[in-house]
Amino acid sequence: MSGSNEGASAPAIVTLTMNPAIDVSASVEYVTPDHKLRCEAPTYEPGGGGINVARAIRALGGDALALFPAGGPAGALLSSLLDAEGVRHRALAIDGWTRENMNVAERATRRQFRFVMPGPTLAEREWRSILDQLGALDPIPAYLVASGSLPPGVPADFYARVARIVRPRGVALVLDASGEPLRRALAEGIDVLKPSLREFEDLTGEEGCEEARLPILARRLIDDRRCDVLILSLGARGVFWMSASERGRLVAPAVPVKSTVGAGDSMVAGIVLSLARGRTLGEAIRFGVAAGAASVMNPGTQLCRAEDVERLYAEVGVAPSTR
Repeated sequence: MSGSNEGASAPAIVTLTMNPAIDVSASVEYVTPDHKLRCEAPTYEPGGGGINVARAIRALGGDALALFPAGGPAGALLSSLLDAEGVRHRALAIDGWTRENMNVAERATRRQFRFVMPGPTLAEREWRSILDQLGALDPIPAYLVASGSLPPGVPADFYARVARIVRPRGVALVLDASGEPLRRALAEGIDVLKPSLREFEDLTGEEGCEEARLPILARRLIDDRRCDVLILSLGARGVFWMSASERGRLVAPAVPVKSTVGAGDSMVAGIVLSLARGRTLGEAIRFGVAAGAASVMNPGTQLCRAEDVERLYAEVGVAPSTR
């Protein structure tokens, strides 16, 4: 099984999702053990970090090509759902079946339960074919967003291999990953790193890191040439960011939270789309914070809406210490 909906012209942004998913969302009054839990009608949406980035870019009026492995009935459904959203994509055929994740909202408490599956095991020939696809991209995109977990069978240095392929071709690599794959990639060097605070603490070995330490630790990563730009997501508190020549601290606008699923992907989408449109780094990150805030206003796995992002952009504040 393979699928493609790439269109005629080449986009400036390509996203890579090594472990895509169908996100199935439903709700139930209470989640209790040993009982049949009768849910309301489920919704089915494309999922996985890079795919969500491409979907959010599309929602914001931009264009991106989503590249991912896919197989089985869920893989076919994934391509169909992306077609319905008008997201350009290239699905590379694998023998295993694309995973399905389950998000269950407990209506009585408004709690969310997220059941995340490991994904199919990729054979070496399958993950190597994806690297070959990246090396053969023509025209060469300005940005590659690699986001999400690696499925079983894919080596921990996969994102490092991606960096070795795309960066010499002049492609800016934006990475949103965690654990050993992230550490291996940073040893190779990347352009933009977007970790959560928990991922940053794991990376630096400083659990419970105080905000005053963030500039010191970020400077080490940049001076060691492990990344050119660090954009650290602080959740509802906004972001801290740093490059070789500047830094900033932005405060997210206060919004009603319905779901945090996909907020980080929406933020990455807003940042990369803004950069591709020629905005400065600071402006792009501000737009990304607005996109992340807009995402949490929507239930389930829904992402940001353009009208919300434009409105919230004006409400993103600058922390007093960085004015």
